[in-house]
Amino acid sequence: MTTMAQDTQAPGWAAPRPADAEIRRHELAAFLRHRREHIAPEQVGLPRGRRRRTPGLRREEVAQLSAVGVTWYTWLEQARPIQVSVQVLDALARTLLLDPGERAHLFQLAAAVDPAPATPCPSVTPAMRAVLEQLEPFPACLQNSRYDILAHNRTYGLLLCDLDTVPPQDRNCLVLSYTNDDWRSSIVHLAEAQRLMAARFRAAMAGHLGEPAWKMLLKRLRTESEEFCEVWDRHEVVAHRTKRKEFLNRHVGLIAVDHTDLWLSPEVGPRMVTYVPADEVSRERLERLREIALDREDRARGAAGPVGPPAPRTGP
Repeated sequence: MTTMAQDTQAPGWAAPRPADAEIRRHELAAFLRHRREHIAPEQVGLPRGRRRRTPGLRREEVAQLSAVGVTWYTWLEQARPIQVSVQVLDALARTLLLDPGERAHLFQLAAAVDPAPATPCPSVTPAMRAVLEQLEPFPACLQNSRYDILAHNRTYGLLLCDLDTVPPQDRNCLVLSYTNDDWRSSIVHLAEAQRLMAARFRAAMAGHLGEPAWKMLLKRLRTESEEFCEVWDRHEVVAHRTKRKEFLNRHVGLIAVDHTDLWLSPEVGPRMVTYVPADEVSRERLERLREIALDREDRARGAAGPVGPPAPRTGP
């Protein structure tokens, strides 16, 4: 990015007004303070203790859970003029258990662009969702090159875990394969799958080294998984290829499938991931898995009242 000197600024350029910046800082401080005071320690895995006088979380607890300094976080709640990185905002959003609307509000108050907004990817069109549904009972999903799950059909949603119970910001195959017990236990050859995914992620990241979303994902994986750190430090790189996989599904048992990536653009990026049964037993078990998913959907609709026709789920 090119920085212009003040006497050569582009037409229409205007520096942010100090008053606006100050208002934003105070709104951000109040928002953080309000959210902190309305989260019980038990919600983030902390003991309440007998001498707790502060409603919700203490400042030092938020700082520790977000991996930032206590003094720095205190300044943030005091509306001091300090710079806040998108990585810190992401960490605070996770610590304070912000929903998608609250997360968007946090980034807006900080005048920052959310690198991982919790909104449907604009590349996921209604036609693509229809294709996902028509592929059932074959499991299929849409992924980007960071392994974010953008949308999936019913069978995929129950293949490795109950994906609808996973928060949208955690629907990433790399994150799940290193941190989600249900997902990990469903992959028969877990160590090999983890190694290949990390190697493909490294190859894809070479074209996105300066992008915050990629850096934040890498930082999260290195922070949350020692296994990932060991694999990542091998510096292996591989390209995508068709591969046979085996999953141990909790509902129907062992399933063998052939994995194929269908690229949605000329360049490596969004792709449709499909799993075609490798044998007749796997085909029958996938059909049963779809029936389970449909039964769940029918019961959920019955409890909620009349709704429109179902559509494949969307991710972050």
